[in-house]
Amino acid sequence: MMIVTFISQCEKKAIPRTRRVLDAFADRIGDNTWQTVITEDGLLAVKKLLRKTVTKNTAVSCHWIRGRRRSELLWIVGNRNKFNEQGIVPVNTTRKSLAQNKWENDWHYLPIIKALVAVSALLHDWGKATVLFQQKLLSKNNQFKGDPLRHEWISCMLLNALVQSSGNTKSDQAWLSLLINQSWDEDLLKQTILKNSDQSKVLDQLPPLAQLVAWLVVSHHRLPNLKDDKLLKAYAAEPVNHIAELFELIEADWGYQNKFEEKEYQQRLKLCFEFEQGLLTHSVEWTKQIKKWSSRLLQESQVSEQIFIDGSWRVILHHARLCLMLGDHYYSSCQADKTWKTNLLLVANTDPLTKQAKQYLDEHLVRVSDNAMRVAQSLSRLADDMESAYDIQKLKKKSSQGFEWQDQAVKGIQQFIQKNETARKQGWFIVNMASTGKGKTIANAKIMQALSKDGGSLRYILALGLRTLTLQTGDSYRHDIGLGNDELAVLIGSKAVQELHHKNTKNDQKDEINIEKIGSESLEELLENELDYDAMPQADFMNALFPKHQEQRNKAFLYKPVLTCTIDHMMAATETKRGGKYILPSLRLSSSDLVIDEVDDFNGQDLIAIARLIHLAGMLGRKVMISSATIPPALAEGFFYAYQQGWSLYCAFKKLKNTDAVAMWVDEFKTKIQTIDSSQAMEATQQFKHLHHSFIELRADALNKQIVKHKAYIVDCADLVAEKEVQRLDQSLQSQYFERIKQNVEQLHLDHHTIDSQTGKKVSFGVVRVANIPPCVALTQYLLNAEWSKSITPRVMAYHSCQVLLLRSEQERHLDQVLKRKEKRAEQPAAFSNDVIRQHLDSTDDKHVIFILVATPVEEVGRDHDFDWAIVEPSSYRSIIQLAGRVLRHRKLEHDIQKPNIALLQYNLRGLRKAKVAFEKPGFEVNNDKFKLQTKNLTELLEITASDFNINAIPRIKANQPLQAIKKLADLEHAVMVDALTSYNKFGAKPLNAWLTQKWFLTALPQRFTPFRQSSPNIQLFAVLKNQKLEFSIKDDFGKYINRNGFYNIHHIQLNELENKRLWLNRNYYDILCRLALDNSGENEDIEEKIESLSKRYGEIMLPEYDENKNLIYSEQFGLVVLDKNNGVVL
Repeated sequence: MMIVTFISQCEKKAIPRTRRVLDAFADRIGDNTWQTVITEDGLLAVKKLLRKTVTKNTAVSCHWIRGRRRSELLWIVGNRNKFNEQGIVPVNTTRKSLAQNKWENDWHYLPIIKALVAVSALLHDWGKATVLFQQKLLSKNNQFKGDPLRHEWISCMLLNALVQSSGNTKSDQAWLSLLINQSWDEDLLKQTILKNSDQSKVLDQLPPLAQLVAWLVVSHHRLPNLKDDKLLKAYAAEPVNHIAELFELIEADWGYQNKFEEKEYQQRLKLCFEFEQGLLTHSVEWTKQIKKWSSRLLQESQVSEQIFIDGSWRVILHHARLCLMLGDHYYSSCQADKTWKTNLLLVANTDPLTKQAKQYLDEHLVRVSDNAMRVAQSLSRLADDMESAYDIQKLKKKSSQGFEWQDQAVKGIQQFIQKNETARKQGWFIVNMASTGKGKTIANAKIMQALSKDGGSLRYILALGLRTLTLQTGDSYRHDIGLGNDELAVLIGSKAVQELHHKNTKNDQKDEINIEKIGSESLEELLENELDYDAMPQADFMNALFPKHQEQRNKAFLYKPVLTCTIDHMMAATETKRGGKYILPSLRLSSSDLVIDEVDDFNGQDLIAIARLIHLAGMLGRKVMISSATIPPALAEGFFYAYQQGWSLYCAFKKLKNTDAVAMWVDEFKTKIQTIDSSQAMEATQQFKHLHHSFIELRADALNKQIVKHKAYIVDCADLVAEKEVQRLDQSLQSQYFERIKQNVEQLHLDHHTIDSQTGKKVSFGVVRVANIPPCVALTQYLLNAEWSKSITPRVMAYHSCQVLLLRSEQERHLDQVLKRKEKRAEQPAAFSNDVIRQHLDSTDDKHVIFILVATPVEEVGRDHDFDWAIVEPSSYRSIIQLAGRVLRHRKLEHDIQKPNIALLQYNLRGLRKAKVAFEKPGFEVNNDKFKLQTKNLTELLEITASDFNINAIPRIKANQPLQAIKKLADLEHAVMVDALTSYNKFGAKPLNAWLTQKWFLTALPQRFTPFRQSSPNIQLFAVLKNQKLEFSIKDDFGKYINRNGFYNIHHIQLNELENKRLWLNRNYYDILCRLALDNSGENEDIEEKIESLSKRYGEIMLPEYDENKNLIYSEQFGLVVLDKNNGVVL
């Protein structure tokens, strides 16, 4: 219990709302003061209720009375300006008149953004006036065929014709004057566009502002992009330094042309240049608006010269496109304006349900412009006025013993800011390299709080280098950082994941509608994934972004102080080639600093894509932190280069005098902060490189002095290597390889185990890491059936991503419970009290019980598991380090470990069959002269001479000079990153510079050449349990589930008696569904029907890539896996 006092400084309608809440929980001891004795949970409820109705007029502080002479401010809800940092109310105030709204005073280029947005919005769907488009919208024919030329391309053709008809194609004044004076000839425009109908290039030969407008118009649904891969390759090394050079290349076949049977194509093409109902010259409101905004744009023509000189035009275009697309999305999702008056019959779109005409074309253009203007007006508030988390008690506390470095990092920041007044407003690039288990999560939060505008608030995006993020992960962040449910939003993969976590089973399916056919491509959902968040506070200015009928999750995604998600979700900000999926991540990034955790868990191509995101964060003026214990030098350098390029653009956009960026390095040993002059990109990068090298030297020295927790040896497999390259490993060789793994499991168990105090049995938990899913299952089968030494009981489990969602959720919940080993020396592990583990220990007479997790790389990152020992099939040096970090993860040692606790297999499975490339998928090896290893023998690749050796991050974080990429495994990884991120003299659409210094960012070609997480597309299946029979089904566009068991040759296998006995965790899909059904069904509901419904919701599984020579096998314990038809080898 605690005594608390509430002080209200609310105004207007907030006064009675606040009083209602506080009167229910506390005694009013003054007009604006309350006091009570309350529990912590009760206090949390008060805060939550106050936040639900918070407005700009709300201001409530809460003080904890700690003793006779001391009170502590716990939190403030609402306007913090009503109190000081201690929660004290001012006794006097002064007023100062501001020339303009405070949130606009450094948005110098807002007028040109608004003018560009308005003019492009008024022209963006001009091309819908064609006979073809109008016929398509009003046709009763349900068959859909793409337009020969898309409407945005026709819009650009009309703009091009307008510029030509002005008589001066080099002057913006000429074509804008035609619109201002309404002196353009509609018939001349029709003749010009008809004459140019065979012209494939319409973006070139335009004056500067017309170029920007044309790009906004042509890209408002999709970026220019080539369909043909052969044509794409021609631009890989093609430098493009100016917009005009790029626009000379872009033609209709860059995504704006739909070619089919030639005769029909030519017939329909003619209709693209017929405008029976004119070109909107008779629309009073449209001509009025186009006159107004063309005049405004012309007034900005002098400014346009400056933005092309300082480079800020790129930032302006980014904001303008976002406003245009969000305005289009907003109004396309609204009903037609019933008050709209027009004498035109041109239609912009149709209602998706009734298929009837919805909005008139002139209405749509004007209203999209209006809404886009409101978005533009809100840009500065979206960047600066979003909610932050305050008064986070866990971040205020001193760090516990062993974690003092967290507070030292904060102290270093505070001292630096005291000496540098403008430091908080500068760009910051932070590298956190603290070791695994040293508390990087809470350190990152403390650092970001120290760097906030007031030094005490928290607002950032935590992007994790994982493919999937469970809500358990979100819960752990809430707990670790000490955030309330109303302060943290967690973006997860699917609704089913969220429902599994919250045991909520609402079923909701939507029919797919062809949005292109109804003329409303802007109707797409902006946020496909589910967001786990608590109540959404009021933020009235955000109503300009989303209609009231739209889901609150869009607002929550932007507004919540801390957003936790996988990096995949944020990558949409730069990787979206078509549609508006980039809008919300971009807006969120404009108001939030970015922390990327486990940033180096990617290949070279993915790293280029991440560098694009970091560049955008810099361009939006945000601070960026990269966090991992194993960051290579080239990655840190390349990402800094990308950041400072973006930061320089932000400085130009905001006209900042101090353009310096601040670089910070931190680990458990030291904090280093340095200002870097960003005026010259290469000089700044070289300075960063030098500083980073000196930091790494100190870190390497410190790591060498640490207590050794990870000692490894190499398992000799040389006698198992095939004589020549083979596609499939011989069954006997595979068995021998697996037998060798089993033998080392036994030895590692004998050396590293814990004695159960109840039974006296020797127990260990270990992990065997394999590179891919098929061998993961094959090895699990082998270990379940193998003959083990006398008095040993094995308990085995396969863990990989290709498993039914419900079963994987059950598995991860169990693993999280038993593998969080935080016991002290001589303490019994909490796992021994787990029902499943206890039953295994009590049900065998054998003196040794070994729990073996056979896992793919899903175990390497993001799982807070602690094992006694590990065996590694190597894919990369990073995979070795990451898995080593799961051994003795949390347990402290008083002295160096004596016996090895990690076994590295001398060859991986690809190496055994003499594959040309063995360290790939996952891994960094490539089949070319630069990145193909000369040997696949790990002993030679690691240059091991001793029988055992220490494993630490030094070879990963410190690069040899010169690099021997084809001889050493660690050097290979360094060389790949050097090539991807620090090849500053490479140009064209493929290298990183395509995005940073070239003009290729105006197209989708950089994303085509280096896509993020490129992989073969998986097929989404559902394990539907129908009358107790399992059917793997796909869900069609109408929400129906279609059985595909036969089509995909899925064979259901049953485990034998011995396999079932030796399972670590035996999961039964039907039983788990039964349990869920009983918990969530009504009195009269049929249980079997409920089970079928739940299986459709929670039975999601992704079908892996396979071909017709393969079968698929499935079991509840092994998941879904590819099986070779010829000899049954699962490899």
